Amino acid sequence: MLSMPLSGGPGPAEESLWSSRPACREMESKVSEGGLNVTLTIRLLMHGKEVGSIIGKKGETVKKMREESGARINISEGNCPERIVTITGPTDAIFKAFAMIAYKFEEDITNSMSNSTATSKPPVTLRLVVPASQCGSLIGKGGSKIKEIRESTGAQVQVAGDMLPNSTERAVTISGTPDAIIQCVKQICVVMLESPPKGATIPYRPKPASTPVIFAGGQAYTIQGQYAIPHPDLTKLHQLAMQQTPFTPLGQTTPAFPGLDASPPASTHELTIPNDLIGCIIGRQGTKINEIRQMSGAQIKIANATEGSSERQITITGTPANISLAQYLINARLTSEVTGMGAL
Repeated sequence: MLSMPLSGGPGPAEESLWSSRPACREMESKVSEGGLNVTLTIRLLMHGKEVGSIIGKKGETVKKMREESGARINISEGNCPERIVTITGPTDAIFKAFAMIAYKFEEDITNSMSNSTATSKPPVTLRLVVPASQCGSLIGKGGSKIKEIRESTGAQVQVAGDMLPNSTERAVTISGTPDAIIQCVKQICVVMLESPPKGATIPYRPKPASTPVIFAGGQAYTIQGQYAIPHPDLTKLHQLAMQQTPFTPLGQTTPAFPGLDASPPASTHELTIPNDLIGCIIGRQGTKINEIRQMSGAQIKIANATEGSSERQITITGTPANISLAQYLINARLTSEVTGMGAL
């Protein structure tokens, strides 16, 4: 994460976006005095719209940020609802890059408010991605460190309780004025430098957006924009699942206790789902989970929430075709929720 110390600030031509801000100049002198000028990598999690703002027309904004801050700014590829923005460089360059991003977001908020009736200005919000092994130091004993950072900078800081999916990293959300955010990032960097990550870190990689799926007339369709595109592979899986299902297929009268007289299920598969996403799978009064049960022909049980756990266990029972289709439908629900298409 860290390499040998680097020295040297920006040249005269690089100072415009940075030095015009009094808080930034003050920050620069403090950092230099503190001898904090080492190379560091900070990762940010951004939505597509935020990334578009940072990139700018034909990449002009991010090019300017790279040149004026001296930091390397890389943006993850892919058709994902979320992207990772990686900022690497000496700490002074990182603070400059952060300042530019924070002021750009504030500018976006100001512009959006000119077209709305809102009177109170929302704060600028940035989400850092931090190895979970460093979050304890950031929170401090009994929350003392995070409280100190909040009080000394005026920024709101929240450390997520759960790790990001398939990683050992957590999101740290910072919100406030651009100046408060820069001060806050500086303090977080100090903590990260003093407490390097323990063990291997599995970085969070946002998943590409997959398309929601619907079934109609025995056919499976995926939604692409405004169109429903037939999906032959899923249709076959659906038909196979229906042939083998212990349940009554869609469109027929369902017995009061489906599955009681059924042949024994072939196998069982277990999934774990974050608590905050379980609602999109269950649906209002269980409508969505019942749809998934009917479409897949699988028996699906959702365990009750256990105290202290951030996840719920889902047990899927049925033939391999039942289980495959149930898994696909559950993943499609999760994806549609994450990408803001939860209404489908």
